[in-house]
Amino acid sequence: MPPGHALPQGREGGAAVADFVMVGALVTLLFVGVFQLGLALHIRNTLISCASEGARLGARADADPELGAVRTRELITESLSGRFAKQVTVSLVDAAGVRAVAVRVVAPLPILGPLGPAGGVDVVGRAFLESQ
Repeated sequence: MPPGHALPQGREGGAAVADFVMVGALVTLLFVGVFQLGLALHIRNTLISCASEGARLGARADADPELGAVRTRELITESLSGRFAKQVTVSLVDAAGVRAVAVRVVAPLPILGPLGPAGGVDVVGRAFLESQ
């Protein structure tokens, strides 16, 4: 083609706008999915950390195991929300012949932001009893 002559546009006119919209929607959906996965993992890891800390407190020689559940609820409420601290239980378990305190947290699984169905995340923190 000689210089100065434009290519004929024909039926391709406006295709860039449609491509931008479709690719933009796909990239946005991908970003939201990765962000939501990161949020779910953050909440799960925070719950594990809080349950482990509560178990360590409940396993001390001078402490009642129920203090571990109380501390776990406090930590979850401070870190995330009281909505995630509704189902916290403590029990004494046998771990390979050694008695341990187990703090179990059952919390909602975040699907849409922090909202989601109840009982989706179930984590346990354990610590050996110091009094044995």
